[in-house]
Amino acid sequence: MSEETGRPLPWSDPDRALAVVGFFEHVTELRVRYAETDQMGVVYHSHYLVWCEVGRTELMRAIGMPYAALEQRGCALAVAEASIRYHAAARYDDTVRVRTTLASVGSRAVTFEYVVENAATEERLATARTTLVPIDRSQRATRLPSAVREVLARYAAS
Repeated sequence: MSEETGRPLPWSDPDRALAVVGFFEHVTELRVRYAETDQMGVVYHSHYLVWCEVGRTELMRAIGMPYAALEQRGCALAVAEASIRYHAAARYDDTVRVRTTLASVGSRAVTFEYVVENAATEERLATARTTLVPIDRSQRATRLPSAVREVLARYAAS
């Protein structure tokens, strides 16, 4: 229940919740578009982080907490740190699979991990990690609302 309105929170609906204990992986598949590649048909490095963002937002939606609902509460998540390791190249028209997990949840940071792979061959293309911090409407760092933190913690690996 929302402390402000007394109504159920958008992500507190048990019909939308996934029965997961301690680990949740969300899988998203994308087709490599021509605009994401260089002249040789190889994906430009920055697009992998865009794919991670897609995986992260889809994970949030899948657990019943879309970013829009979080932002309506006056809280947004801003990327504070990102790291990526490239293992192999994705190419034009490949289907890539982004496996996203919620690595950890704290009062001031949320960390996601990603494995990007070729969906056809399962070859690992990249591994990545992002840490996001909650910010308020004036874009100052703040604490993650406790109701949000509780929900996210249910799906975190640790």
